[in-house]
Amino acid sequence: MATWDDVRRIALSLPETSERTSRDRAQWVVKDKLFVWERPLRQSDLKALGASAPDGPILGARVEHEIAKQALVADDPNVFFTTPHFDGYPAILVQLERIGVEELEEVVVEAWLARAPKRAAQEYIDSSR
Repeated sequence: MATWDDVRRIALSLPETSERTSRDRAQWVVKDKLFVWERPLRQSDLKALGASAPDGPILGARVEHEIAKQALVADDPNVFFTTPHFDGYPAILVQLERIGVEELEEVVVEAWLARAPKRAAQEYIDSSR
């Protein structure tokens, strides 16, 4: 089970990343581009999800594109989900208490790669080989 401390540690380990707060919620950005954030469910989300609405902390994360988002939801709907608010938007919601730290790291790094400047992303990829 992952925690906000895990999100913070992973996100801040990535180049050119900083943490900020908006509406009392943590957000992590790379060069002012949001890539992961604390995203509790809103009333409209709860209404849309009905009885299947999860409890617990929710992480929002950017993905490369809609296909990646759909693949994550199809692959593990117990961890990944979306709401109508994110229709047509390349982002996924993650039930933080249901994801392992290793898988969380993949989600955070992929979100960072989707938003980082091309130079920084390439340098990161080259150094990770």
